Amino acid sequence: MDFSVKPVLTGPLTVLRPFTEADAEGMAVLLDDPEVIRFTGASPNPLGPEFLRSWYGSRAAQADRLDLAVTDRASGELVGEVVLNEWDPEARSCTFRTMLGPRGRGRGLGTEATRLIVGYGFDRIGLHRIGLEAYAFNSRALRVYEKVGFVREGIRREIELKDGEWVDEVLMAVLEGEWAVHRGWPEAAGVTSTAR
Repeated sequence: MDFSVKPVLTGPLTVLRPFTEADAEGMAVLLDDPEVIRFTGASPNPLGPEFLRSWYGSRAAQADRLDLAVTDRASGELVGEVVLNEWDPEARSCTFRTMLGPRGRGRGLGTEATRLIVGYGFDRIGLHRIGLEAYAFNSRALRVYEKVGFVREGIRREIELKDGEWVDEVLMAVLEGEWAVHRGWPEAAGVTSTAR
């Protein structure tokens, strides 16, 4: 079990595909979006073109994580990324994170992309647990995660000073047994986000 295979995952709205060096320019634009910076945190050092080319060009060679480009299936446009990382082989767990630029928001692309990669993590990689952390003020992301079946596990209070205010972070996870029941559609399966 590892992340060395880099799949192409296709849904009605999105295609998730391996990154290439050629994606660096498009990702630079997305990473510079004010909402992306607000919800993911700005890098302490600006990410230059060489770094981004090296980073996205090397994602396919990483056997301990899975970084996939989120593209709009209709247009082929790069709109964001989804990542499974911080892999713990003993616990069969990892962390999930995602980032969508302006043209990927509000159309269901993020929800579908999340379902696709989380499903891949459980069904193909054999993960037991996928966790995430999100700012408590990122209500759109929290709704998406709950919609896909992540369960709130706790809050890390006042973890960061952001724009002069202390902000909380929400901890969430989905387990393989939960995923087996709802397959990313907990509402349709009659499961609530607080069900255990």
